[in-house]
Amino acid sequence: MRKPVFSGYFADPFLTRFEGKYFAYGTGDPALSTRGFEALCSPDLKIWTPIGTVFAGTDPALGDSYWAPEVAFADGQYWMYYSVGHGIAGHHLRVAVADSPFGPFDDTGVNLTPDETFAIDAHPFRDHNGDRYLFFARDVLDAPRPGTHLAVKRMITMTDVETATTAVRAPDSDWQIYERSRHMYGRVLNWHTLEGPTVVQQHGRYHLFFSGGSWEGAGYGVSVATASSALGPWTHTPSAQADILSTAITGLIGPGHNSVTHDPDGAALIAYHAWNPARTRRQMYIDRLIWANGAPVAQPGKLTHSPSHTDRSVED
Repeated sequence: MRKPVFSGYFADPFLTRFEGKYFAYGTGDPALSTRGFEALCSPDLKIWTPIGTVFAGTDPALGDSYWAPEVAFADGQYWMYYSVGHGIAGHHLRVAVADSPFGPFDDTGVNLTPDETFAIDAHPFRDHNGDRYLFFARDVLDAPRPGTHLAVKRMITMTDVETATTAVRAPDSDWQIYERSRHMYGRVLNWHTLEGPTVVQQHGRYHLFFSGGSWEGAGYGVSVATASSALGPWTHTPSAQADILSTAITGLIGPGHNSVTHDPDGAALIAYHAWNPARTRRQMYIDRLIWANGAPVAQPGKLTHSPSHTDRSVED
């Protein structure tokens, strides 16, 4: 069995690089009822040191479940985007800010998705021209495949987004079914899930990585859609199973909710979580990501690292 890069519970890993170091921010163990987020730091992708709590949460009235943090650097500060809700219900996207990638992050008091019934997995993306977009997942009922779909908003500032929301991707395959005959919003639906959006520009195209299916099951995985602009339209060919990360590709149980970053030499890295054999914890894995004929291909078990290099904070 492959070993995770960190033995503890660490779901929805967001891997990035600030101030010459690698940082990973992730979702904590729901069994511990923890509020906020912890983070890890590494000089070389080999040795990971827990930083401790970098965000202690916000108003308890907003919820007790904190999911999927991502951090961007802009205007001399670090901005953490995350969702908070009550258990698995009522999640909304918010943003916290800090002067250091080590935190502490403080909530800015802004609900970025007040018009959504459920919104998770914020992904702030900066285009090559400096424009920013906030990708996320939201619930959509009136669709051929109802469930959690992907959407995007233009960002005005790091704490403000446009009201208009653009649909990005709807589920298109049976492997993306979270649960059949699921009771949701007073209805019984074959519930689908797309989540964990991550956008990468490569070879003149935009590549949208997304996870699908049930995060609790072995069928969870990652596929990719493509577009010629950040607002789409996004193209994805329906398939029988996930084609970037899956149990068949990685040998791991339910790999998914990935992020992508680059080492100082420009080599791409894909971070994601998967279940341990006992299915008691989701743990972080990092693989090399290559591009073949313009398409991303994960290389399970192959990891690049450049411990001799340093870099300053850059805007992601």
